[in-house]
Amino acid sequence: MASSSGTSSGYSTLPNSGSEEDLMLLMDQRKRKRMISNRESARRSRMRKQKHLDDLALQVSQLRNENQQILTSVNLTTQRFLAVESENSVLRAQLNELNNRFESLNEIINFMNVTNGVFEPLDNSNNNNYFNNPLNMAYLNQPIMASADMNMMHY
Repeated sequence: MASSSGTSSGYSTLPNSGSEEDLMLLMDQRKRKRMISNRESARRSRMRKQKHLDDLALQVSQLRNENQQILTSVNLTTQRFLAVESENSVLRAQLNELNNRFESLNEIINFMNVTNGVFEPLDNSNNNNYFNNPLNMAYLNQPIMASADMNMMHY
């Protein structure tokens, strides 16, 4: 506010124009202006705060959804693991049963070899395909004699 005296201090230096009323009016205007500015600043601050709260609420929602998806994935993986573990147990039991049968058959062959010398023991670790060897075809014409006691599995 420039005055007629050429000063830019905002106050008039003319007599009668610097009265107390004018000064009070000017102070009231500045006070109102500052109050309006403060209200606007507070309104912007509340809006920023509300936006921040909305962003946090959205983030909470997204994290809850992600957490639910991870939990579902963990549950499915656990179910698959338990199914595979169960299947492995069954396969191990079957392997043990087959190994026991294999040992029993080898015992029968050993017994037969002692009595007539026709059969050779099977070699599970060797892939020489014993049954496809024509020299070992004698087993086709020989009855397998085993008692019920020999086939009993011991668990």
